[in-house]
Amino acid sequence: MSLEMFPPLMFAGLALILLLGFPVAFSLAALGVACGGVAIAMGWFPAGFLAALPLNVFGILSNDLLLAIPFFTLMGCILERCGLAEDMLDSMGQLFGRVRGGLGYSVIIVGFILGAITGTVAGQVIAMAMISLPVMMRYGYNMRYATGVLAASGTITQLVPPSLVLVVLADQLGRSVGDMYKGAWGPAILQVLLFALYTFILSRIRPQDVPGVPKEARTLRGWALWGKCLRGILPSAVLIFAVLGSMGGLPGIDHAIATPTEAGAMGALGAFALAALHRRLNWKLLNNAMASTMRMTAMVVFILIGSRAFSLVFQGVNGGLWIEHMLVSLPGGQLGFLIVVNIFIFFLAFFLDFFEIAFIILPLLAPVAHKLGIDLVWFGVLICVNMQTSFMHPPFGFALFYLRGISDTLAKNGTLPRKIESRDIYLGAIPWVAMQLLLVAIVIFVPETVTALLDKEKVVDTDKIQINVPQRAVDEDAAPGRDDPSKMFGGEQK
Repeated sequence: MSLEMFPPLMFAGLALILLLGFPVAFSLAALGVACGGVAIAMGWFPAGFLAALPLNVFGILSNDLLLAIPFFTLMGCILERCGLAEDMLDSMGQLFGRVRGGLGYSVIIVGFILGAITGTVAGQVIAMAMISLPVMMRYGYNMRYATGVLAASGTITQLVPPSLVLVVLADQLGRSVGDMYKGAWGPAILQVLLFALYTFILSRIRPQDVPGVPKEARTLRGWALWGKCLRGILPSAVLIFAVLGSMGGLPGIDHAIATPTEAGAMGALGAFALAALHRRLNWKLLNNAMASTMRMTAMVVFILIGSRAFSLVFQGVNGGLWIEHMLVSLPGGQLGFLIVVNIFIFFLAFFLDFFEIAFIILPLLAPVAHKLGIDLVWFGVLICVNMQTSFMHPPFGFALFYLRGISDTLAKNGTLPRKIESRDIYLGAIPWVAMQLLLVAIVIFVPETVTALLDKEKVVDTDKIQINVPQRAVDEDAAPGRDDPSKMFGGEQK
């Protein structure tokens, strides 16, 4: 076996071991250490090379940026259980209910708002399905549209700041979290508009699929309705602006006054305040939120450790050069690279979640993107847009699994009039996946959707730099004896 053949074999082994279904973190670590033993036996690098692994692991555990993950996770876990989703969906449903597709619009808008304050797909899909699915079925919504809009609106949270995905991508790409958040706002808003446009077109082509809510079902009107809407939106907006604004994650804010970790801690504190405001802050909520945060944080750390063990050996056998030569030589330059990478990640997302893709695949792609002159903030947001689809792939999407589970539970306890067929869930997801892929194409061909909201770099023209020397300094330089050593001490040397 030659050194040139080992990186492709190692990559193929990675694909195989992931398909076997073992936990990814331990599979990566085992594969990396085993391949490292083979490389040492073959003499491709010395045994001392693996001594860098403990230092790498310690570097992961001492990374201050990753401390933001448990804070943002805790914030999301508290908010998804505090009743905020129920209040917002109820008020928005009554506000938009009179128009055709009104319940769909309310799910999309509430999904966007919740995505900006919770950051968890599972809780968002389950909460919105529990509240909206029975109402949609009661008023005759097309089942494929209903399941599709609920799943898709839940996945928006992966793109809307302060998304955990963007924090991880910023860490892996070596870019500012604030810049990553600013770049994501354009695609996130565009995604919401695409979903709303699809609902509008469907309401005109097939109005029977998205009927309006009858007048007698709309119990709130006037100021009472607007007051309930504002009670859900205003505190959420304050929390969003406080968290994102403090870390420079909003367009127009050039300076950050807090690190992502400090902003996450402030967001968690704000989540406690919102839960208390909704009178849901109790020990059960706190215990469940802390347990979920612990599981998520442990999963991220172990995946990071496993991926570092694999990547260290992979780089040691020149795997990075193999990836670079393969991708740089693609036809089409930057465009060809972006198309191939996005197709690869789209299919890879059938089997891996976003953490695994970010920690395993992105470190291999980022150096190539940088060498091709691609802006890494734009590249990171583009990958994030693509990874949305990992939750919507029929039949592997996690959002579809969550929807399948909660719909069965609701049908068993009598909340739903009948059981929802798996075929309706899977076929209903296809139009929304197509819209997510359309957004990927838009971001590729219109990079201004990301870069327009970023701070402009100050370009300094070195040819126009002028240095103004004070006249006093010029006079002192020209004084007699300035350059004559014999006159520096008041006379000639004898």
